[in-house]
Amino acid sequence: MPALKLKNYLDEHGVKYVNIKHSQAYTAQEIAASAHIKGKGFAKSVLVKIDGQMAMAVLPASYKVDFDMLKEALGTDKARLANEQEFKDKFPGCEVGAMPIFGNIYGLEVYVAASLVEDEEIAFNAGTHTELIRLAYKDFEKLVRPKIVRFSFKSTV
Repeated sequence: MPALKLKNYLDEHGVKYVNIKHSQAYTAQEIAASAHIKGKGFAKSVLVKIDGQMAMAVLPASYKVDFDMLKEALGTDKARLANEQEFKDKFPGCEVGAMPIFGNIYGLEVYVAASLVEDEEIAFNAGTHTELIRLAYKDFEKLVRPKIVRFSFKSTV
């Protein structure tokens, strides 16, 4: 079952979504492959610290965060990857590393890569390493109200 907090949030807002079970996988690319979703259609969450505040960056699985681009887009000189110790307790009911992209329901500012906005549907971790959710991107944007920013590049690995 997806993280209860996420499932309740989506249900309360009348969002149509599909819950997909897949074999256990840990990286966004493995999950996308296991669920037969193209890397760009799978959205991953990356926890970052911006000016000392925890935030969530959401980008396609096949992309990486460019911290110089992120800092420039946000007008700051302090942005870095958060370490697991800093966020492991922020997502109750979720397995570490399988946090859903709805950072807003966990009190986090959410930044979404401009490249993800082009997708009609997105899939993402549902709080476990064996489930994902697929829904319309417009529903994600309506509920999360992320800041759309250019901060990522396509990975070559």
